[in-house]
Amino acid sequence: MDRVLTNLLRVLLTFNATSLLIVVYQIKDPFLLPAIDGVPRYLFNTGLLIVPALLTCFSILLSSGLGKDQFVKGDVASIEYANNSFLPSYLGYFFVALSIPNLETLVFVYVILFVFTYFSQALYFNPLFLIFGYKFYNVTTSKGSVIFLISKKDFRVPSDIAIPDARRINGYTFLERR
Repeated sequence: MDRVLTNLLRVLLTFNATSLLIVVYQIKDPFLLPAIDGVPRYLFNTGLLIVPALLTCFSILLSSGLGKDQFVKGDVASIEYANNSFLPSYLGYFFVALSIPNLETLVFVYVILFVFTYFSQALYFNPLFLIFGYKFYNVTTSKGSVIFLISKKDFRVPSDIAIPDARRINGYTFLERR
């Protein structure tokens, strides 16, 4: 069951990280529903933005069923704030969405992006996590492994870091639960 949950969460996190491409395209060139009669376009578009936010929240809740790991003081050799390094890549999704000419191209581009994102370590960078107060870190352990940590905590001194409840999404990515 743990493997099924992990794979489900990975698919959901991938969708969450890439879904804003579809939302931006839908706002630019409506294809799902032109609009619901009587509902102003801005409300419809706001509703579209709420879906990825709710799915991100669901992903966070679902992560409680993943395998539990911990990091004790001394396990972390170095830590680097990673929020800013992923932002340019993510902004690229918006520019791509704005330049896609039609629905067929959107589907093709989205499938390729989804597959590449699913198999990359960076798939868990979802700017919506920032709204929920999470931060992203590249962590080097005392054994030399480099991992990606998603946490609400502010880390400064590597030797002081202790994480009692880190959920393993994959071999390189952890979500700290509080």
